[in-house]
Amino acid sequence: MQDKGRILAQAERLHVFFRGAGAEPVQTAILQPAETLLDLYGEDIRARAYVTSDALRGEQMLRPDFTVPVVQMHMDSAADPARYTYCGEVFRRQERDPARPNEYIQVGYELFGGESPAEADAEVFALFSEALSPLDLRAATGDIGLILAAVDGLSTTDKRKAALRRHVWRPRRFRALLERFAGRTPLPESRKRLLAEIETHGVEAVLNAAAPEIGLRSRADVAYRLYALVQDAAEPPVSLGETELLEDLLSIRETSVHALAHLRDIAVDLKTIGPAVDRMQARLDALAGQGIDVDLLDFEASYGRTTMEYYDGFVFGFYAEGLPGLPPVATGGRYDALTRILGRGREVPAVGGVVRPELVLSLTEALA
Repeated sequence: MQDKGRILAQAERLHVFFRGAGAEPVQTAILQPAETLLDLYGEDIRARAYVTSDALRGEQMLRPDFTVPVVQMHMDSAADPARYTYCGEVFRRQERDPARPNEYIQVGYELFGGESPAEADAEVFALFSEALSPLDLRAATGDIGLILAAVDGLSTTDKRKAALRRHVWRPRRFRALLERFAGRTPLPESRKRLLAEIETHGVEAVLNAAAPEIGLRSRADVAYRLYALVQDAAEPPVSLGETELLEDLLSIRETSVHALAHLRDIAVDLKTIGPAVDRMQARLDALAGQGIDVDLLDFEASYGRTTMEYYDGFVFGFYAEGLPGLPPVATGGRYDALTRILGRGREVPAVGGVVRPELVLSLTEALA
């Protein structure tokens, strides 16, 4: 177990570095209101948050990360553009690995506003790359926006697209849905029997023959779901060509320049990704302008799909390549949609990242 004092000292060095880049130091309360924030975290973190109840303030949680409360603070202030840095403890329950800490220090940098999202993405990535440069880490990048744009381009119903978008951050569920919508997975026998009963007797008859109403769903909720199942069963499958294009996109794992060329080829047939591909080109140009060797920069189209659900664009992480069991030393990305949610309709461009100083300390000592 590392000495907490040395971890805090390392955290302060990183905090000073980000302040030197023009960021305003901010803090957020350790105890956060849970109702709104829990819905904004990914499934993994939401399940691992420490939640309690307050007689006056309702459900509360120990801060599982800084980004969401910092975004809420910024959107309440309405001050753009802005750069913030923070340093403090975050808390996450560990139910599988007792060796992983349930309390650790997080240092971060968030950038709001600006005229060029590509330049902002590049600035944040380059800043983290510089801060971590002595550790010789592998950088991974991706773009959730490409996947969301590809889903929007499918020739299918809005409900199917919404289901796929909702499960972008759950790759197994996403693939299962895509297989079903493409007609490559047969309907479960239970679903077939239900649809046959509805076709023979109608929704109301099936409802009347069902078990007594229990739980939170009303009769109207169940009826709506049954009608939705009938409508979905009548829809034609997503075409083989579109399914293969989406799978091709998701499988891309190349250097950024080669990935961009690959994406340009896909965009010929899946035109909705064109603007996202153009944004990637602009970002690579901006990264090159920051001194990043984009010819060697890795790009994984599916990167970031198992982390925070509020990312909706560029995502990145830094890893100790020789230590595959070690968590990422730093992660970050773009989260414009989150600002719209917390800004009650007002949206600003936003990108940022966090670093774990205890990992920086352990790797620094290993290299000494």
